[in-house]
Amino acid sequence: MTPVTTLARITDHDRRARLGPRHLLAHPADTVEQVADAVVGLHATDAATVYLSACARLADPSIKAVEDAFYERATLTRLLCMRRTMFAFTTGAAPVVDAAAARGIAAKERAGLLKYLAEGVGWDAARLAEVERLTLDALRDRGEATAAELSAAVPALREQVLVAPGKKYETKQNVSSRVLRVLAADGRIRRSRPRGTWLSTQFRWTPADPRPALDVAAAQAELVRRWLAAYGPGTEADVKWWTGWTLTAVRKALTAIGAEPVALDHGTGFVLPGDVDSPDSPPWVALLPSLDATAMGWQGRDFYLDPGHKPKLFDAYGNIGPTVWADGRIVGAWAQRPDGEIAWTTFADVGTETTAAITDHAHRLADLLGDTRFVPKFRTPLEKDLAR
Repeated sequence: MTPVTTLARITDHDRRARLGPRHLLAHPADTVEQVADAVVGLHATDAATVYLSACARLADPSIKAVEDAFYERATLTRLLCMRRTMFAFTTGAAPVVDAAAARGIAAKERAGLLKYLAEGVGWDAARLAEVERLTLDALRDRGEATAAELSAAVPALREQVLVAPGKKYETKQNVSSRVLRVLAADGRIRRSRPRGTWLSTQFRWTPADPRPALDVAAAQAELVRRWLAAYGPGTEADVKWWTGWTLTAVRKALTAIGAEPVALDHGTGFVLPGDVDSPDSPPWVALLPSLDATAMGWQGRDFYLDPGHKPKLFDAYGNIGPTVWADGRIVGAWAQRPDGEIAWTTFADVGTETTAAITDHAHRLADLLGDTRFVPKFRTPLEKDLAR
């Protein structure tokens, strides 16, 4: 008779205990690079998210520290990758993510661009390649440049495509934004310091150093290894959702790294070999921005979020707003008001000490932002209510 194997058990309480130390919310980090690697990558779809996510995990929070990582040391870079989402990774992690996820996204982006250009301005692949060559030459000559500056140097970038013809919202678009987006997705250019403040999305562009070509399967296995180190235990469904891969690719990666199954309160999850013990975590609170990597780390969120609160915290497309956390749970939400005050609420009484800690974090966040005002790119019901 084959012996029955009893899986190690990791409860929801254990999962929450892991979250604080591993995501640097219970033990803040010294550097932005440590933060980015701890959560694998920082969400960067919304300009504010990268900065506020990093600062929430830094012992000495600083907007300038994040700017320096991007633009002075160039140790942090943005990639369009999993689920066609923009993330920021350290330069050490970027080649892995590039091979595991970004290359496939870039190929789809290029195919979409060629269709867009063929229908809109009659370009074929050869014409696009010529315009890209001219654009890269112009960028190398300048070192860095905005889209407008590159369009002045390469007139073809000013050609226009009629979008939504016949509709009330019909408009014309210069091809420059789509061409530059694909060059960035291919890793041939990268975003440099934006025009205006750190919240601006009008980036300058600069040539990018080529990334080493890694084996796709090996890179996918390494990316899942990093994910489990930060987010494990997680289910196959969690990994599939986070990566945007097929279930076959997910299972191959889990097998390649020898991931061990464990019993969860609801179903079966996976951890890295031997990673079944949960650490002791001190009490902690955090005010995390919309789309924060921790809040968006799993498809199955019930172990840290009461399902009844989801309609208040998420928009119609599944984007989470700013959240208040305590000891591994989402306990409320926050928003910045027009006068700069950080308004927050909890879903239930969290006790005197936790309330005092949240108040202190809200004051520190207001001080960090100073005169800067921002509105999340994807607004959620509770954030809108608090921001009034």
